[in-house]
Amino acid sequence: MAERAKALLVDDRRDNLLALEAILQGLPVQCVAVESGEAALKQLLVDDFAVILLDAQMPNMDGFETAGHIKRRERTRHVPILFLTAADRDAQLALRGYAVGAVDYLTKPFDPWVLRAKVSVFVELWTKNQQLKAQSEANRERDAQWQRLTDLVDEATRTLRAGGSSAAAEALEILEKARWGV
Repeated sequence: MAERAKALLVDDRRDNLLALEAILQGLPVQCVAVESGEAALKQLLVDDFAVILLDAQMPNMDGFETAGHIKRRERTRHVPILFLTAADRDAQLALRGYAVGAVDYLTKPFDPWVLRAKVSVFVELWTKNQQLKAQSEANRERDAQWQRLTDLVDEATRTLRAGGSSAAAEALEILEKARWGV
């Protein structure tokens, strides 16, 4: 069974985190909630996430600075970030969010069904990406196995062509290795 998608929820207010967890309940995603940008960056060192819901306005390291750090890291630069903020609908803040790599910027209060739909899209994309990675790995393993088998058949062919009294027995021994995957 494939790994379950995770959503990183980042907000300095615990009640907001609980509300986000409730909104996302029932989706095929595991929520990981943290209360600061610093904690988010630490969590991103140990887990992979399908999406990050990031509060723009937090003390110490705000969401914009946190997003900047996320997008500079090779491992996390492609994780989609949805900014959530209680700030009024200031277009400059939204533009600042997009400038640091956000895929969307929602102001509170927002429609919970819209947020669920957006998160669902990113979870589905992450899941499909994981399936593609697994399929690619299986293809690489199959190709390597075919290469090993081809090499053994080539070796058996060379042995037969070289002739000699024991050539056929040696070639059969090589082909038996191929048969049993040795």
